[in-house]
Amino acid sequence: MGIDIDDVLLVEESSVTARGYRHRTTIPRGIFKILKLKDKDKLRWILLKDGTILVRKVNQQLKLSKQ
Repeated sequence: MGIDIDDVLLVEESSVTARGYRHRTTIPRGIFKILKLKDKDKLRWILLKDGTILVRKVNQQLKLSKQ
């Protein structure tokens, strides 16, 4: 997968913590701020065949009920 450097806003790294059945990573501060993440937000992880991982913020849409 090629990356156009003009499309890159930020590059950061994080570590993985694996304890028992839990597998965690910390979202780097810069990315957290740029995406305006908050508690309970969801991320979607996409693994490509070449090993590339894409992580996207899941946009929550309000569900309106008819009354």
